[in-house]
Amino acid sequence: MQHRHLLPQELDLLVDGDVGFGVAPLRAHLETCDDCRLRLVELEAVTGRLDTLPHFAPRIGFSDRVMAQVQVIEPWHVALANQARALVPQTAPMRVLAAVGAGLAATTISGSALWLAFRADLFAFSYGVGLERGTRGIWAGLVETARELVTGGADTGALLVATGALAATAVGAVLAFRRLAAAARTNRS
Repeated sequence: MQHRHLLPQELDLLVDGDVGFGVAPLRAHLETCDDCRLRLVELEAVTGRLDTLPHFAPRIGFSDRVMAQVQVIEPWHVALANQARALVPQTAPMRVLAAVGAGLAATTISGSALWLAFRADLFAFSYGVGLERGTRGIWAGLVETARELVTGGADTGALLVATGALAATAVGAVLAFRRLAAAARTNRS
C-alpha cells in the first residue's frame, strides 16, 4: 500500500479534537508518520497562540461599511415589488388621486379594447384594402421597370448605378452594425 500524508482538512479534524468514525484511522496514521505528527504539533501551537490574542469588537457601523461594498443581487420579483412600492404615494389624498387616475386609465383602455374587438370587421376590411393596393402597386412598379429595360426606354447605366449604390449602402449598413455589435461586446466585458 502506498503511504500518503494527512490532508489539511484531516489535520484540522485532529486539531479541533473531533471524535467520530473517520478520526481513528487518522490517529493511527500519526503513530507511524513523523512528518504528520510534527505538522499537527505546529498547528496546535498556532491555534494555542491564536487563542491568547485579545478579542476586539468592531467599531459601530463596520458591518454597514462592508455591506456597502458588497454587490447583492436581488431577484427580479423583489426589485419589481420595491419599484412598485416606491411609486405608491405616501399621503392619503395623493393615494386617492392615484387610485382614481389608475381607475380612469384602466376604464379607458378596457373600453377602447372592447370597441376595437367589436369593430374587428372594420380592421379586417382596412387591412385587406391596404394589402391589395400595396401588392398591386409593387407589381405595377416591377412590370414597368421590366418594360423599360426591355424596350430600352430607361437608361441602363443609370439603373445599374442606382442598383450598385443601393447594394453598397446595404453592405455598408451590415458592416456598420457588425462593428457596433463588436464594440458593444468589448465594452461589456
